[in-house]
Amino acid sequence: MAPTDVASRPGAKAQVLYLAHRIPHPPDKGDRIRTYHLLRSLSKRADIHLACFADEPVGRSDLEVLARLCRRVGVIPLGGLARRVRILRSLASGRTATEGAFESPAMRTLVAQWCLETPFRSVVASSSGMVQYLQGGEAGAIPAVVDLVDVDSQKWADYGASGRGPMAWLHRLEGRRLAALERSIPGWAHAVTLVSEAEAELFRRSGNSGPIHPVTNGVDLEAFRPCNPVAEWDASCVFVGALDYRPNVEGVAWFCLEVWPEVLARRPASRFVIVGRRPSAAVRRLVNLPGVELVGQVPDVRPYLAASAVAVMPLRVARGVQNKVLEALAMGKAVVASPGAVEGIRAEPGVHLLTATSPREWVEAVIRLLDDRGLGRSLGEAGRAYVERAHSWDRCLAPFAELCGLETIHADMSLSHRVADVARVAP
Repeated sequence: MAPTDVASRPGAKAQVLYLAHRIPHPPDKGDRIRTYHLLRSLSKRADIHLACFADEPVGRSDLEVLARLCRRVGVIPLGGLARRVRILRSLASGRTATEGAFESPAMRTLVAQWCLETPFRSVVASSSGMVQYLQGGEAGAIPAVVDLVDVDSQKWADYGASGRGPMAWLHRLEGRRLAALERSIPGWAHAVTLVSEAEAELFRRSGNSGPIHPVTNGVDLEAFRPCNPVAEWDASCVFVGALDYRPNVEGVAWFCLEVWPEVLARRPASRFVIVGRRPSAAVRRLVNLPGVELVGQVPDVRPYLAASAVAVMPLRVARGVQNKVLEALAMGKAVVASPGAVEGIRAEPGVHLLTATSPREWVEAVIRLLDDRGLGRSLGEAGRAYVERAHSWDRCLAPFAELCGLETIHADMSLSHRVADVARVAP
């Protein structure tokens, strides 16, 4: 089929192909939040053709939301057993497990078909797992922006350094192979984006040079606003995050075992509330500890943040920008975080939040905020002012549109003119 010359019509929008490794709705975890807001931003300037994977059932309402943002949506399910086979095959062939996890003939066919039908101005790929669809074939000639977000190779290296046995060896192997893949990208991509200047600098220090740009995350300032706490939970601490994600699981477990017993001994009325999707077995076991409550997955995390006195972010391995930190700051909460959890943002310890490293530092910081509500309010007000100033989505994502060649916004680019073609593609 010959390409449809939509870009040459007077007043027509640019066409952008967006390849995402996970369906970006609902925006309830880090990569989904960023991709969803990137889609919203780019859709004001271009027609977006979204091809993405789904590793869990997709709701009709989620597809309807994406249909309002995109001209076309193709969702390819990722099978469990077949995916594990592809990972093993990829490792055995000298490639990365990441590439195997997102290898799909259906995705390759879909990308090729769309590229034949539509003259794309640019293509965006979220994460290194989608890079395999940009080299060669019809997509190879399109200017590509690779949104790595974080330096994933360093994450796997950190896992390898902190673990032991065969899994630690596999993590170190993945880290080395993924680093080699990452180093190849700036040589051919139009641009590589990362979520913070700290991640961009780490990427450069790993031997990468070329078009490397920090494009940081924002926070929904309207949705996450300060509100009055619920008195019932006025003495509680809260953690909000995906509870099947290893850094979150390890961080919460460490806090419960190393910090919380002393906090509870000194302030017996306190509670630690854990909120998030897909609690792992290790997280579920934590409810056996005094004063620990597991809420699990909820439709809206904001009531739990609002009801807490202190939001804790005890991540021992952290990459990039933690959305959970931005959301807590946006709600005016008193926050205690590990240094790694705030490395990607420029919030100032002691002004916008508190940081702690050792168990003793954590205990003292939490007790201080439980006892001194005036300090908590002061930090919360300063934290809210900081994210208003530095982390609105429109401000943060403005550079991304330029990298995609979408500098000009035409007057007729309203979402009401979009016709969405939503497709489910068989695996």
